[in-house]
Amino acid sequence: MDAIMMEIPHSADASGPPTEPESSGFHARLNLLLPGFKSVRAFATASGVSQTGLQRLLNGGEPTLSTLVALARAAQVSIEWLATGDGPMRHDATPLAPVAAPVCYDTLGNPVDLDEFVFIPRFNLQASAGYGSSSEAEKPLFSMAFRRYWVNNYLHANPRDLSVISVKGDSMEGVLNERDVILLNHADTQPRHGLYVLRINNDLVVKRIQPLPGGRLQVSSANESYLPFELDLGQIGQDVAIVGRVLWFGRQI
Repeated sequence: MDAIMMEIPHSADASGPPTEPESSGFHARLNLLLPGFKSVRAFATASGVSQTGLQRLLNGGEPTLSTLVALARAAQVSIEWLATGDGPMRHDATPLAPVAAPVCYDTLGNPVDLDEFVFIPRFNLQASAGYGSSSEAEKPLFSMAFRRYWVNNYLHANPRDLSVISVKGDSMEGVLNERDVILLNHADTQPRHGLYVLRINNDLVVKRIQPLPGGRLQVSSANESYLPFELDLGQIGQDVAIVGRVLWFGRQI
């Protein structure tokens, strides 16, 4: 859980049309196509491939045949060139034109600018507010949209450092209830007074923590049925890790 991050590579220089890459690898050729699109998300939308799936390919993954065809058609390049590097990049000399993302609308029919939002991965993980929940399977389910302005100016966080998971158990009842979803900042791992998700052995727990003198950390619950306990800050990074600070929660009433 300590590494629930999705790094988005910087696109190449968009000052001119793409040329043949020095590397013959598929992911190098795929990265070469990015300047023809507004963003990774725009490329994903144009091709019908999920942004997570496209990011995996950009980072070195291998595509299925149907994905390869979809990417080549969206970028207007030769499928053979994209797959193997053989032959011309395009069958004609037409420069690669930027592909505009489709217009989206809210439920009232008003146009929505997708660039006003950041899409944070929602992982199939539960931070226990009780006895612990295994963190072995780090699998993103989907993404949740948050206003970019709110993330930047109110949370003061980098969207790449954020993820969403859910709460399980009743030890934080009244503060965080079971099935609440919580937004974590994985860059904020300096122990301060507040709500944090911790990994203890292989379990995730969400608790209130408070630094104590002598390099100790008090870990407490909102439910008085659960006794507080202390951790040695010297253990952090071994059997114990601070996964991130809780910035926000959502709840179904």
